[in-house]
Amino acid sequence: MLDLLKRYQTALLFCLLLLCALLLYSNSLRQREHTSLFEKAVLQLASPFYRTIDAVSRDSAALWNNYIDLIDVRQQNIALQEQLRQQKAHLNHLKEIEQENQRLKNLLGFLESTELPAIPARVIAVDASSWFRTITIDKGTNDGLDEGLPVVVAEGIVGRTIKCASRTSRVLLIIDASSEVAVLVQRNRTRGIARGQGAQLTLEYALRSHDVLEGDAVVTSGTGGVFPKGLPVGTISKIVRHDYGLFQTLELTPSVDFDRLEDVLVLPGETP
Repeated sequence: MLDLLKRYQTALLFCLLLLCALLLYSNSLRQREHTSLFEKAVLQLASPFYRTIDAVSRDSAALWNNYIDLIDVRQQNIALQEQLRQQKAHLNHLKEIEQENQRLKNLLGFLESTELPAIPARVIAVDASSWFRTITIDKGTNDGLDEGLPVVVAEGIVGRTIKCASRTSRVLLIIDASSEVAVLVQRNRTRGIARGQGAQLTLEYALRSHDVLEGDAVVTSGTGGVFPKGLPVGTISKIVRHDYGLFQTLELTPSVDFDRLEDVLVLPGETP
C-alpha cells in the first residue's frame, strides 16, 4: 500500500490540488447571480464534494457534542456515586448509633429491674484462640474492678473477671469448660451446676427424681459467692435420664448470644 502511494504520489497531489481549486472556484461561483454554462457545469461537478464535506462537518459537530455530553454525564455520575457513598456511610453510622442506643436501653432496663450497682464496660477484644471463651473489656482496677466480679447483660449472665489491669479486665465466659455456676431450675427449684461446653452448657448434679422439662428456664441460685440470685442463665434444651445413678444430665442453651457481645455490665457489689 505504501509503495503504491509513493508510486502515484505526484498524481495524487495534483488531483488534490485540482479538487481544492475546483471547490474554491465553485464556491465563488455560488455567490454570483448569473453564471455561464461552463460555470454551471463546474458547480454541478463540485456539488457531490460539497455534500460530502457538509455531511462530514455535521457528523463531526455531532460527534464533538456527544463527546462533551458524555464528559458531563461521566462527571455527574462520579458526583452521584460520591453522594451515594456518603449517604451509605451516614446511614451505617445511624444504624450503629440506633443499635448502640438499644443495647444501652436494655442494660438500663436491667439495672432498673434488679436495682444492682453496676459499672458499664465495652468489649474490646475476643480471645478467638479459645473458641470465644474469654473476652477483654475496657474497665480495670482504676474503675473499681477486681477479680471474681460477675459480668452480665440484659439477657443474662456472661461470666466473671479473672484478670484485672489498671484499664482493662479479662472475663471468663460461662461457656468455658473451666467455668462453673450454681444454678436452679426456676419452675421447680431443682439445683445443679452449670458447666461450659464450648457453645452450650450442661446442668450437672440435677437429681433424677426431680421433674424437669425441656424449655424450663434456669437461673443463678445465688450460692457460690459470685452471681446474685435469679439472673438468667439459659433454657433446658435436652434431657438425658440414665437408667442408673442419682443424677440426670441436662443440656442448656445460654440466654446470652456470646458471638454478639459489645456492651456489658460489671457488678461490683457483694452478692446477696
